[in-house]
Amino acid sequence: MFSKGQQIFALLFFITFVIGISWAYGKDKIGNKAFFKGSYKILLFALFVFFALFGIVKLKHLLFP
Repeated sequence: MFSKGQQIFALLFFITFVIGISWAYGKDKIGNKAFFKGSYKILLFALFVFFALFGIVKLKHLLFP
């Protein structure tokens, strides 16, 4: 299906990509604590809204089939 050269390229690309992402994350990890302090509250609120809407729709379908 894929030639040997394509397989080698894909493997090398994947390894380089993982190393690059790890390096970038390590560099940004220091600043993330300062810039994104309290961002978990926004995530919790978004999850609450999502599940509240999900519950409302399910309740509507139960009450009015």
